[in-house]
Amino acid sequence: MAKSSSQKLKILYLMKIFLERTDCEHSLTLAEIIKLLADENISAERKSLYDDINTLRAYGMNIETVRDSSVRYYLESRLFELPELKLLVDAVQASKFITAKKSGELIKKLEKFSSTYEAMRLNRQVYVSNRIKAMNESIYYNVDFIHNAINDNKKITFKYYEWTPEKEKRLRHDGALYSVSPWALTWDDEYYYMIAYDSAVSKIKHYRVDKMVKISISDEKREGSEVFEDFDMAIYSKQTFGMFGGELTTVRIECDNSLAGVVIDRFGTDVTMLPRGEKFEASIRVMVSPTFISWALGFGSKLKILSPTPVAEMLKDTAKAALSMYD
Repeated sequence: MAKSSSQKLKILYLMKIFLERTDCEHSLTLAEIIKLLADENISAERKSLYDDINTLRAYGMNIETVRDSSVRYYLESRLFELPELKLLVDAVQASKFITAKKSGELIKKLEKFSSTYEAMRLNRQVYVSNRIKAMNESIYYNVDFIHNAINDNKKITFKYYEWTPEKEKRLRHDGALYSVSPWALTWDDEYYYMIAYDSAVSKIKHYRVDKMVKISISDEKREGSEVFEDFDMAIYSKQTFGMFGGELTTVRIECDNSLAGVVIDRFGTDVTMLPRGEKFEASIRVMVSPTFISWALGFGSKLKILSPTPVAEMLKDTAKAALSMYD
């Protein structure tokens, strides 16, 4: 590398050294920095390094000085702190919709936001291989397609599959194309979902993004803007159990006091809860589906559906059907 061009790169390599080789527990002397630059065929003098370090400080890098038996320099803070990176790594490795291969790639990229020493600490907490992960690598492209369609105000078409007991993918609706207007993406119950308007039936529907294939952006403009004008994703997620649709209904339940936290965690602090001694009553707005019934059944005698009667009957029928399997 020519001397003039290498000198132009000096401050960039100096920044790289601070980002990768220093943190609050690891600092470098000027002599060590000069040696690391020399490894990149870049010569440097102490006086020029003082100026370069001050330039990086003016740029916004929080480079601190340690004075003991020698003068040492380190990068005190960076874009992501280690606890934040640990949080992001945990989210990536816990996400079912991210494949094991992509999880590893994303975690490697996240490690680049830390020093090499902190990256080793991040790596020690990675346990991805035995987690249940998605197998559809194209989910990232699906998300990109959906975002582009939303930004361009266009409908999309796609095919949607389900799994058979033989562990084979089977296209739903005999492989017919779905045509909907996408309006939002949400991460719920460890999966990515697209929230869309289906004008054929005039309903809001949701689809798991990892089960969508052959996505394409249509020339047709999106529909359903009036439906989504006051749409609240947080409320929709609270009402929809496991992202299974159903009839939106006000359900009154009686619960043991020990379930107060469970109800608040699921429906938020705005839910109406009336104390009744050792129990309380709550009125909740939910989409009544088999998943909701299973949720209610899971608490046994600690939760009872008071009204409406058809929903209570649905729970009783489900319980009887389950018991009959053991007769």
